[in-house]
Amino acid sequence: VQVVESGGGLVQAGASLRLSCAAPGNTFTVNAMGWYRQAPGKQRELVARITFGGGSPNYADSVKGRFTISRNNAKNTIYLQMNSLKPEDTAVYYCNAQGRNDYTGDDFGSWGQGTQVTVSS
Repeated sequence: VQVVESGGGLVQAGASLRLSCAAPGNTFTVNAMGWYRQAPGKQRELVARITFGGGSPNYADSVKGRFTISRNNAKNTIYLQMNSLKPEDTAVYYCNAQGRNDYTGDDFGSWGQGTQVTVSS
């Protein structure tokens, strides 16, 4: 399953960015999608995750109140609205999609190629 991200860039502290992630296709069912990030020298960490069957999204404590994740089930797409960006938000942001192949029943977990977000002070 292909996962395609877009929307990264270079902004100043306090600015906003919106990331998009899509898992196009109709041979599988997406159950959840999420955003992770990895800064230089650090491990990849969860930023926000949302399930497609309902329920509240999960957020890292460091982004609560500033970032909002949303979804479009019909398009297998999620968005990450990032407000009040800080230099410590600088990282490569990766999208992950989890689901099941409708024909084989196999579960999948796919990653996008990543998009760079750089926040200058």
